Amino acid sequence: MSRTDFNTLLEAGAHFGHLKRKWNPKMAPYIFMEKNGIHIIDLHKTVLKIDEAAAAIKQIAKSGRRVLFVATKKQAKEIVAEKVAAVGMPYVTERWAGGMLTNFPTIRKAVKKMATIDKMTADGTFDNFSKREKLQISRQRAKLEKNLGSIADLTRLPAALFVIDVQKEANAVKEAKRLSIPVFAMVDTCCDPTNIDYVIPANDDATKSIGVVLDAMCAAIAEGAEERKLEKEKEAQENGEQAKKESKPRVKKAVKADFNAEEETLAEVVAAVETPFEKPADEE
Repeated sequence: MSRTDFNTLLEAGAHFGHLKRKWNPKMAPYIFMEKNGIHIIDLHKTVLKIDEAAAAIKQIAKSGRRVLFVATKKQAKEIVAEKVAAVGMPYVTERWAGGMLTNFPTIRKAVKKMATIDKMTADGTFDNFSKREKLQISRQRAKLEKNLGSIADLTRLPAALFVIDVQKEANAVKEAKRLSIPVFAMVDTCCDPTNIDYVIPANDDATKSIGVVLDAMCAAIAEGAEERKLEKEKEAQENGEQAKKESKPRVKKAVKADFNAEEETLAEVVAAVETPFEKPADEE
């Protein structure tokens, strides 16, 4: 089943590339034609690439791993935050912090600092600080929330990166490649697709175009998570049935032992009844 169709992409303007003079020759295989000095992306290839990427992302979600979405450009911020948060995946829509992947332990420390501030507020320790200290801590907390709040649940390196605009997010792509983390990306005609593992040729400047691709990816993630849940439930059920089967022979054995004991008792009673009655010596 196709994740999206040609007409949906066409209506969203996903076929509009950049000006011919700004193009990257490495995107030639994905360009259908040139019209009025603008390159037109071949949407038939876009559909195939979306399906390919969605299938891979679904498997990642099914295995219980995370995909980190990166989109700091104005057109993508809100839509990414809305759609990605709905499927429980981490995302970065503010500035990409250098070393977010390559220096992940330091990023985790910053996230823990945010949790510590929250704990201090909850247990009343925060009230012991002076007004100035409270203001400084509150500002620090707000800054951490803005930059790292959306990755607070990311306790280990993501299994993959999904990038919108590989030129703008070049640092994120470099860090992912250094750590051999696969990269999924919407790639426009002005970008270099060389370092991208799953290229989705599409207009990365239009909100509608970004929305259509994100819908396909998020639907795949939701399906993968649901299949994982069903598999776990099935496994738990099978384990329960197996445990029942293993416990049944013991019960049978115990019942059989009791039954044998009853048989022995009955045999003794029968034997006692059938034994010939002997008169005492006095009566003879």
